[in-house]
This record gives sequence, C-alpha cells and structure tokens, in this order.
Amino acid sequence: MACKTKDECKREAGSKPIYDVRARTIFDSRGNPTVEVDLFTNLGIFRAAVPSGASTGIHEALELRDNVPTEFQGKGVSKAVSNVNDIIGPALVKQNFDVMQQEEIDEFMIKLDGTDNKANLGANSILGVSLAVCKAGAAKRGLPLYRHIADLAGVKELVLPVPALNVINGGSHAGNKLAMQEFMILPTGASSFHDAMKMGAETYQMLKKMIKDKYGLDATAVGDEGGFAPNIQNNKEVLTILNEAIAKAGYTGRIEIGMDVAASEFYKDGLYDLDFKNPKSDKKNWIKSDKLLAIYQDFIKSFPVCSIEDPFDQDDWEAWASITANTTIQIVGDDLTVTNPKRIRTAVDKKACNCLLLKVNQIGTVTESIRAHLLAKQNGWGTMVSHRSGETEDTFIADLVVGLSTGQIKTGAPCRSERLAKYNQILRIEEELGPNVRYAGKAFRKPL
Repeated sequence: MACKTKDECKREAGSKPIYDVRARTIFDSRGNPTVEVDLFTNLGIFRAAVPSGASTGIHEALELRDNVPTEFQGKGVSKAVSNVNDIIGPALVKQNFDVMQQEEIDEFMIKLDGTDNKANLGANSILGVSLAVCKAGAAKRGLPLYRHIADLAGVKELVLPVPALNVINGGSHAGNKLAMQEFMILPTGASSFHDAMKMGAETYQMLKKMIKDKYGLDATAVGDEGGFAPNIQNNKEVLTILNEAIAKAGYTGRIEIGMDVAASEFYKDGLYDLDFKNPKSDKKNWIKSDKLLAIYQDFIKSFPVCSIEDPFDQDDWEAWASITANTTIQIVGDDLTVTNPKRIRTAVDKKACNCLLLKVNQIGTVTESIRAHLLAKQNGWGTMVSHRSGETEDTFIADLVVGLSTGQIKTGAPCRSERLAKYNQILRIEEELGPNVRYAGKAFRKPL
C-alpha cells in the first residue's frame, strides 16, 4: 500500500527520485470519468491526464473501465486508478528509477502488465504515469517538454505543425445524420503557426455565419470536438459549403481540406452504410469498397482535399491499398494502425497508407509512441499527432508534435477550451522558439 500522506511518503522515500505516484478520477470533455496521475519527485509534483476516444479501433490498447452499469453507465475508472495507486506506483518507487529513464520506466510498466494490449493494468493507467514521467524528466533536465521529447526521439530540427482544424462534425462525434466523422481545414499556405490559427479561426467564423444563414441558428451547435454539426446527410454538401467558407474568408489556395471518415463505424457485412445512424437503413443502399473509393476520388477531383483518414474499415486491407495506389493525397491510418508497430509494419508491407495517426492512448506509453512515429518515418510516411474526442486540459500532445516535428496535428476546432489548450500551447512554443523556427506549411506530409 502507498503511504498515507505526502510528508510520510517523502520521509520514507529518502533520496528516491520518485517517492509516490497517485491517481484520481477526473472528467473528460464529454463528462465521462478518466484517469489523472500525480508523480511525486524531489523536484516537485508532475501531473498528467489521459484522454479517451469515442470511435475506437478494435486493435487499440485496452482502456480499462469498471463496467458497472449503475455507475457512469459502466464507464467508471476506479479499477484503473487503483492499479496506479496500489500496483504501478509502489512498484516504481521500489525500483528507484530516475525520472530521466523514460524508456526503462515504460518498459518496466509494460512487463508489469504482461499482456500485448495492456489488458491487466489498462493503457489508461500506464499512460498517465508515462506522461507524468516525461514531464518530470524535462524538468530535471531544465528543458521545455518539447525539447526533452525531441532528445528522446533523436530529433534535431524543430518544426511547427499545420493544424488540422475539425470544423464540421459527423459520425460518432455528433448527433446529426452525417456518416463521415470529421471535415477539417488545413492552413497549409500560412506563413507561421500564428498565421495558420488566424486563417483557421476566421474561416471557422465565416462557416458559422453561412451555416446559420442556410440551416438555422440551431445548426451552429457544436459536436464533441468543437465543429459544427448541421443536420446534413450528404457528405459532398458539407465539402461544398466548407469550400465556399474558405473562399469567402479569402483563403482559396491557402487552406486545404482534410477528412476523417472513420469508415469502420459504418462497415457492415462487408459493405459501407452511409445511412448508418438511421435504425431503418435499407441494406440495398449499402455500397462496396470500390464504389466508396469512387466517391473519394470525386471529392479529391472537385475540392482541395489533401488528406483522408480511415477511408475504409480497419481490416479492409485491399481497399486501403487501392486508395493509396490510386490517389496522390495523404492517406492516414488511425483505426488501421492504432499507433502500434505491429499494425504499422503490416500496413507498410501491404502499402495500405502513407501516414500514421499518432494517439498516445492507443498504445499506452511515450516510448512506444515515439517508436511508432520513427517506424512510420523510416518507411517514408508522414505522422499526424492527434487528440481524442474525449479530451482534458492536458497539453502534452502540443509539446509532442513539436518535439517529434511531425508537421501536422489535429486537435479539434478553434472552439472549446480543451481543444484550444493544445493550439495555445503551440503558440507559446512558437513565441519561445522565435521568428526563425520553420512552419511545416505545404510540406506538412514530410517536414523533416
């Protein structure tokens, strides 16, 4: 058992670099419980909070929930919290690790769990500790977190990312009829990150006005990630109004469009149901992957679409290989790869995509996240760092994207403070790095 008070812990720990680890339940941006961890060290207390996804891939590391129906609809995390307080924390203190031993600590927790998908302790338990250790390691070295991460990954040149701002929500992130989950704007023609956020915010406000005028005031309500959720069902209609908003804001040619289709959400019996939110959806209208590919090709031809994430089901490998071979844009693997080196290697072998979506809670440690990015990079892929739809105020991924210099980040609309917290942190980093730091811009797919 952990000691009862901070003073008691400190007395018992003596000179131990980590003298206690405490977890608690907090709430994410959807009002669901999640895990927060405090790491107690001689340098101070370092805190990290764990995000949670809504549309999760079946191959992700396990997010441990209590599954007690009478509490939080089964979404409680008391088991995960207990695993930190009663198992992980005491074991770390006993090992006398230094906070700069990120890889050793992460490997220790992986072995302590003993499963391929962190099913015993929970990826949410392990990740909270891993993130807090990384913050403590940066503090011990007297470095900003992004510099510490860059050193862990062997990155020399820092690059500021293009933000992929999710301005229209559908799929599992909104209560409208829209099947495809995210429609994003990427200010690739900006001169700096600050300029990119200005362009994105102005386009977002223009889009809000246009949606209000066309669909009514209630259509400007926002989804889980801050994007608008008008009750549109036709995906091409969304692209049309988005392209018009870009033009009216004055950014044609400087802002491109990205999509996260999350196609696994509407994959049924080997077919794709673009009316999957309708309980009376008619199976005769479900389509095969080749027809869905034709829809994407039309989107690319008609609009400035530069990136499509999860265009097909997470195990529809042939369809993935087909779109990658038959388009020239970025094809991003999220549910397909789940930040997992094994899945990434398979995707490389099958030539299924050309970009990794990096979500730290899909794999469960900082070390494994860095390895996943480096593996993607070695194979000529890009990497897009990503939030989750259930987010917290923790800004770790803002430092991660700069430290890894991946050149692109998606963390929601320029709306809702848990999203803007990440963008605002990058603005602070940009100011700290000065005017000579490079913005990835149109080279966002391979900035290094």
